[in-house]
Amino acid sequence: MPAAFIGHGSPMNALERNRFTESWRAFGAAIPKPRAILVVSAHWFINATAVTAMPWPRTIHDFRGFPPELFAVKYPAPGSPELAAEIVETVKPDKINLDGGDWGLDHGTWSVLAHVFPDADIPVVQLSIHALQPFDYHLKLGARLARLREQGVLILGSGNVVHNLGLLDWRHPDAAFDWNLRFDDAAKAVMTSAPADIAKLAEHPDYRRAVPTPDHFLPLVYLAGLAGAAGKPTQVFTEGYAMGSLSMTAHGLDLPS
Repeated sequence: MPAAFIGHGSPMNALERNRFTESWRAFGAAIPKPRAILVVSAHWFINATAVTAMPWPRTIHDFRGFPPELFAVKYPAPGSPELAAEIVETVKPDKINLDGGDWGLDHGTWSVLAHVFPDADIPVVQLSIHALQPFDYHLKLGARLARLREQGVLILGSGNVVHNLGLLDWRHPDAAFDWNLRFDDAAKAVMTSAPADIAKLAEHPDYRRAVPTPDHFLPLVYLAGLAGAAGKPTQVFTEGYAMGSLSMTAHGLDLPS
């Protein structure tokens, strides 16, 4: 089963049809239908590692200032307590907490899946990002999840390689600052050659501007862990930028040709 990291950008992508969302639809149409989906979303960034374990996760509108149409969006996919329990066993001795109802599916998950699998008929669980753990923890945890792919689980990271909301330039919706281009290119070079070396990107001179907080970048690290476990590089299947300081690049592992 393939795995992927998708740059999700604005929540409005849930409602829009653009070249990014069209590429997400093409991705969903090209891969085998998974038995379930595990999403590592930038928007569940807490002081623990947890997995949603409720039968019917709620659609979380974790934003403000957007039009009412966006708050009306629902992604009514079932959950999978069985997969959640399987994940807990898979990553031992690392500990993962079962979340029976506090969280659900945030917009990092449903804004993408609304295009990848618009019928919402595949069970979905989310894995939180442990905010207090170092880079290496996330890389190794991603590698430990690799066996799930052999059992028909699609593992999807949702974030942005470059995500600096403090430097957004609304006048240029499709542009990128030079430092954005440099860092995104460096990330592509690592992921398409030696993904297990992704920690080296923290030494890049543009890292602090590209990754002012780690939440949106760490989902890519999970894909790097999966790729390292598979001994394969990833492929870029979408490229683009938004408002100077966002990258919309998407990476995939074992994608159909």
